[in-house]
Order: sequence, then structure tokens, then C-alpha cells
Amino acid sequence: MTLPALNYLAVLVAGILIFMIGGLWYSPVLFAKPWMAQSGKTEAEFKASAASMNMAAAYGAVFLCGLVTAFVLAIVVNQFGCTTMAGGATVGAMSWLGFAATTSFGTSLFSLQPTRLWIINTSYNLVAFVVAGVLLALWR
Repeated sequence: MTLPALNYLAVLVAGILIFMIGGLWYSPVLFAKPWMAQSGKTEAEFKASAASMNMAAAYGAVFLCGLVTAFVLAIVVNQFGCTTMAGGATVGAMSWLGFAATTSFGTSLFSLQPTRLWIINTSYNLVAFVVAGVLLALWR
């Protein structure tokens, strides 16, 4: 299989957007407090965990994940020939539904996580996939 020609600048920008949406999603501006509450940890516990990790490596890995998501989503958008906002949003939403939502829900069930925690996490993925899908469809 040969990969289609992609707009790699659009892939990079989509990866950056996915990363930025995640930063906003899990910030105090949006869902930090309910996310922490559903995780069953206090803010102090999260801060202690953060202090013991290499945050640069963690942020780098999360950015790389967003970049890979954008790259694969660009291939799917390209394969479907999407060039409209609605087409990109649909491919993003269907990719989320078929891959991210379903697999993360199963993991959430067997990890005994609260459903509300899954909803917060998977809603971030839905928004990120839709926004990236729209960008990748419009900027080919």
C-alpha cells in the first residue's frame, strides 16, 4: 500500500491543535476539577505525581500521540476524499466512534473507572478528532 500525498504542514498544525485542545480540556477553565474528582485523587496527589515525573517527556509523548492521530486521520480524510467542513467533521466523529470511544469504553469498564470519567476523557477525543478532521479536510 502506498500512502497518499498528504499536506504535512496541515498534519503538524492538526497535531498541535489536538495537543492544545487537551491542555484546555484538562485545565481549570474546563474539566480539571470534575476530572480530578472522578479520578478519585486530590489536587495535592496529582501535584505530587507530577513532581515525580519527567514532565517534558510526558508532554512530548502526548504531543507525539496527537501528531500520530493527525497523521492517520489525514490518511482517512484523504481516502474518503473529504474537502468540506461537514465531511471532515463526519470522518473525525466516525473515527472517534469506531476506534477511540469503543476501545476506551471497554478499557474504562474493566479498569473500574467511573462512567463520568470516561465521558470527560472521550469527549476530549471527540472534539479533537472533529476539529482535526475539519482542518485536514479543508487544508489539503
